[in-house]
Amino acid sequence: MEEAEFYEEIAEGPSSAGAYWKQTQDEVRVRVGAYHTQSEAKGTILLMLGRFGYIERYGRVAQSFADEGFSTAVIDWRSQGLSDRMASDPNAGHIQFFSDYQKDVAAMMEVVEELGMPKPYYLVGVSMGACIGFRAMLDGLPVAAAAFISPMWGIKMSAAQRIAAWPLSWAAKALGQGHRYVPGESGDIYVLETAFEDNNLTHNADMYDYWVKQAEKAPELQIGGPTMAWLYEALAECRALSSIPSPSTPCITFCGELDRLVDNGSIKARMAKWPNGEFSMIRNAKHDVLTEIPEIGGDVMSQVFAFFDKERAKEPAA
Repeated sequence: MEEAEFYEEIAEGPSSAGAYWKQTQDEVRVRVGAYHTQSEAKGTILLMLGRFGYIERYGRVAQSFADEGFSTAVIDWRSQGLSDRMASDPNAGHIQFFSDYQKDVAAMMEVVEELGMPKPYYLVGVSMGACIGFRAMLDGLPVAAAAFISPMWGIKMSAAQRIAAWPLSWAAKALGQGHRYVPGESGDIYVLETAFEDNNLTHNADMYDYWVKQAEKAPELQIGGPTMAWLYEALAECRALSSIPSPSTPCITFCGELDRLVDNGSIKARMAKWPNGEFSMIRNAKHDVLTEIPEIGGDVMSQVFAFFDKERAKEPAA
């Protein structure tokens, strides 16, 4: 396992951290990160981030996890961070098949096991990462409990947009044009092109500034908008998952009332039928409820920790 470049200064995470290259089964090189706790270990959080995600983006969150006794494993999905990009335009958020992300999950778990990161494992899935993580759970990902943050179990669109999105994205992919951006999207980096006052992610100015500074110092970690192939594959995966019953794995899910990126209706429908599931709609919150300001989101992270601790307490003593 070869060490990979890791941007410690912009991550602002635990000092005992590193990144590693791993080859997937289809020979894509992905970067996997590990943040290690110095406290008495409670386990490892498998942190699966969204479409803008990369290892360093949640370095501060990983520090909070470490302070609570959790190590964190996180991955740059293919076409994100320093992992191999799938399109000739490196800024394009592009994939061939949504199932390819499961190959990335497998590579991530190989690194977790090779590093001997502490068990049990807990999943924290954010946005697109929650969609990938949910599929991985259905395929047997060995997690004791899961927390989903604004999960992409549906994409927020108007009725007209949804009617157009399916045939247009399918046709683009079928005609070999799947690498083209979704109309209205481009290779521009969102946090550099969008003023804080206009952003869809958070009311937390300090967190937004943290992401802006990361993008300024390491633009190579960033991506722009999604491609038509990504859109078609994401729509198809959300539809496929919607018909599958929820597992019995304990789960807590949060979403923001003002979210403009994911479909809250799909989240409510899923959680209404999840055994051992808890759901919380955060009033006036935007998409990234895990890092929202306390005045709006309360302390979602503390609720996640309390949920995981509750599930740990149910485990029989070793």
